[in-house]
Amino acid sequence: MKKLFLILVSISFGSYAFSQETQSIDRVIAVVGGSITLQSELETQYLQMLASGYEPNDDSRCILFEELLYGNLLLHRSKVDSLNVSDAEVEDELGRRLDYFIAQLGSQEKLEEYYEKSILEIKDEFRELIKEQLLTQRMQGLITGDIKVTPAETRAYFNKIPTDSLPFINSEIEIGRIMRRPAITKAQKQTAKDKAEELRQRILDGESFRALAILYSEDPGSSKSGGDLGFFKRGMMVPEFDAVAFGLKEDSVSEVFETNFGYHFVEMLERRGEQINVRHILIRPKTSAEDLETARMFLDSIHTLIMEEKMTFAEAAEKYSDDEDSKMNGGMMFNPMTGAAVFDAEQLSSIDQRLFLTVDNMKPGDISKAAKTTSPDGKEAYNLFFLKSQTEPHVANMQDDYQRIQLAALAEKKNKAIEKWINDKAAKTYIRIDEAFKDCPFAHRWDKN
Repeated sequence: MKKLFLILVSISFGSYAFSQETQSIDRVIAVVGGSITLQSELETQYLQMLASGYEPNDDSRCILFEELLYGNLLLHRSKVDSLNVSDAEVEDELGRRLDYFIAQLGSQEKLEEYYEKSILEIKDEFRELIKEQLLTQRMQGLITGDIKVTPAETRAYFNKIPTDSLPFINSEIEIGRIMRRPAITKAQKQTAKDKAEELRQRILDGESFRALAILYSEDPGSSKSGGDLGFFKRGMMVPEFDAVAFGLKEDSVSEVFETNFGYHFVEMLERRGEQINVRHILIRPKTSAEDLETARMFLDSIHTLIMEEKMTFAEAAEKYSDDEDSKMNGGMMFNPMTGAAVFDAEQLSSIDQRLFLTVDNMKPGDISKAAKTTSPDGKEAYNLFFLKSQTEPHVANMQDDYQRIQLAALAEKKNKAIEKWINDKAAKTYIRIDEAFKDCPFAHRWDKN
């Protein structure tokens, strides 16, 4: 059976907008136990599929319809088997999803405008949907949660794949780095702070906060919008920023304060319950060219020590690297897209083109000369890069791709367990399907009882 498209992954609050377009054709198209499926639900899923870039075919609606049937069967059996989720779990999940959509739209006000409802009405509307989804997830967890595959099963899975159907695997890369950030001096910090104080005073004297933010703020994410950050809740910014921003009254401007990004001051625009809307100006301390050159020369000396085998790359990373995320892992970097210490070559190119070009000219075991980079917080640094390993692009095989093949074997075993479960439970459950779907090429016999 194909993967569920949306029903078990997320209930998108955005689907509400789609459903408004389908109310005129709403009718019951299936009953599974005590759960019904509406035409509007199917059309909502279909519109979301189109919005996600999927190309539909003649069977697309049938596939989505069967996924809805499966979701309702899970929900029905969760109630028959007396599964439960607590009110606290529901509220936590509801809050998490609302926070996500508020962040996407920019503010709670925009979310309320989008749905034409208050935040409390939105919560009331989606609370039961969230509870039902958590129940279906819990039910599916009971079906597949304990399934594992043995080495023998993994090999058997691989051996049954036709040779001409084996997947092609891109080059995979393990990369380490030693980062050296020049220390920011007191004088450089004071210069940045003085500049922030000057701008703050100009605003107090009557100049436009928005205009000065556009001209001078060094926050690339907000400067173009006049420093406006939109509505956010406590915990979405760094603690130092939250402490100042949430302590302000409306239309007041804070003192200058410091975070890891530099020196800020903030103007409170509006407060709504637990959320605030502020704008800010950020001035970063500047690193001098001399300090950057000192960092480069230091890493060149570390490079020499490693090449002369007076210390290993891992030892140097632990002792000297300023990258807290990798220094205790032998300097090895983590792929932000997967959380693993391996990069697909195409992924690396999209994540950091400069790093990709550096590594592309290296061989496994090579250590680069010091290379200049800019970190996400805007600070310049120099790095030594170590290419630990790089696989050749190849057709999948058991020796090089065991873990990947094992995951595929596990997915197949779980799918078989789901198929067996559906066939068993569907035969014991009242199911009625609209005649309009009788010719769908279902993977299971939903109508056999």
